[in-house]
Amino acid sequence: MRSYNELEALVIAWATQKGIFENGTYEAQALKTMEEVEELQEAIKNNDRDEVIDALGDILVTIIIQAEMHELNLVECLESAYNVISKRKGKMIDGQFVKDENIILSGTFTNATTDIKFDITDQTNT
Repeated sequence: MRSYNELEALVIAWATQKGIFENGTYEAQALKTMEEVEELQEAIKNNDRDEVIDALGDILVTIIIQAEMHELNLVECLESAYNVISKRKGKMIDGQFVKDENIILSGTFTNATTDIKFDITDQTNT
């Protein structure tokens, strides 16, 4: 099995060969990532492990390309994100972690796809 660094270099070489860096845009690459995330959602819904693997790989490819377009190091991006989330407070609600600042006292929080109502005094979701 190849290392992550080797695979990242191969993806960057592939994207260079395909003209993505020369002719692509940040926005188009972000849309490609969103397309692959939709495929992941479908694979999860269908409980299709092979398609989940394919979709996760495709998402990583699009993120590697986006990072390279911005001249960013993904390990540094990951470390930056971890430094933020490691201090984050919140609770599990309906299968996902919700940051405290997204929990509104009215008992509603909004994510990208749905409004979810819950009782903030319910300690079973902690």
